[in-house]
Amino acid sequence: MKETVSRAPTRSYDGLDRPVILIPKGSKEAQMGKADLDWANLPFGYHKTDRHIRYTWRNGAWDEGQITADETIPIHIAATCLHYGQECFEGLKVFETKAGDAVVFRIEENARRMADSCCKILMQPVSEEMFIEAVLRVVNENRRYIPPHGTGASLYIRPLVIGTGPQVGVKPAEEYMFLVFVTPVGPYFKTGFKPVHLIVEEEVDRAAPLGVGDVKVGGNYAAGMRASVRARASGYTEVLYLDAREKRYIDESGPANFFGITKAGVYVTPDSESILPSITNKSLITLAEELGLHPERRPVAVEEIFDFQEAGCCGTAAVITPVGSITFRDRKAVYCEGDAAGKYCTDLYNRLTSIQTGDAPDIYGWVRRIAD
Repeated sequence: MKETVSRAPTRSYDGLDRPVILIPKGSKEAQMGKADLDWANLPFGYHKTDRHIRYTWRNGAWDEGQITADETIPIHIAATCLHYGQECFEGLKVFETKAGDAVVFRIEENARRMADSCCKILMQPVSEEMFIEAVLRVVNENRRYIPPHGTGASLYIRPLVIGTGPQVGVKPAEEYMFLVFVTPVGPYFKTGFKPVHLIVEEEVDRAAPLGVGDVKVGGNYAAGMRASVRARASGYTEVLYLDAREKRYIDESGPANFFGITKAGVYVTPDSESILPSITNKSLITLAEELGLHPERRPVAVEEIFDFQEAGCCGTAAVITPVGSITFRDRKAVYCEGDAAGKYCTDLYNRLTSIQTGDAPDIYGWVRRIAD
């Protein structure tokens, strides 16, 4: 039998007049201490938490949402997510500050990007208000899984929308599910903030121009698995994709956007219609200017890797992962030796994570406190 929890959330507002969701302090969840986990050694993987939230869109409207501990969902055998790829997802993180507050980073950007993803594959979009309320509700249901400040871990939030209505013909579903679950995670790459090694992929395309490479749909990641698995078997950490049209310009890495730091002090990142608009990359472009770098978003020819002094992969999961080397055919561009990251990657990483965890002033309004 499914366990459900019915609770009318109490609305309050943070210091920026933005809504937060409160759970009564006398509730069972509020009285529980931190989960008994090895916070400093968490993998980037799924760990069962207390509850998640799910909404259903049917007959032209979303319902009020259901909080449940059931980790499974009933789904029709002809659901469009199973047959025609009507599915998209997001990823964002919650951190604990030194003061013990829970904060979430740039949640509005994730809400807008999910709406764009839904629209591109003809699914019912989730409003920004509903997205934010769902995330805050589920975080408050699982506060004991927010890793303690200073452990390097975070609470990863996974919102997703799937087509659940049955269709045999290729057309949009008439019913959808929006759900949000959370899991405590460590670094995306096992090495943490240490250099990784990439190989330029020329045989597999991640996404095509005018396709769906610019939205966060599962098919993009399924398409790249064969390249990533092959690269790891050959001793590399990940691949670096080229554009599908000309095979001349860098698109992105397997799980993340890519950037390079030129010897002239330019933060350069690809401008491509086939890559995901990374919220982390957008933030780093702002922070790069603080370091005196000149940001440029433009087509980046693959040969330019040999002119960079540093390079990195960036995204919600990885934050920043410094690149130690990139192999392109019979040549290798080397940016750092051993475990030491370059100065700019290190500075950018420290600045961004300090804002995310409340250790540095948030002058950009990127961080939202989640009231308890």
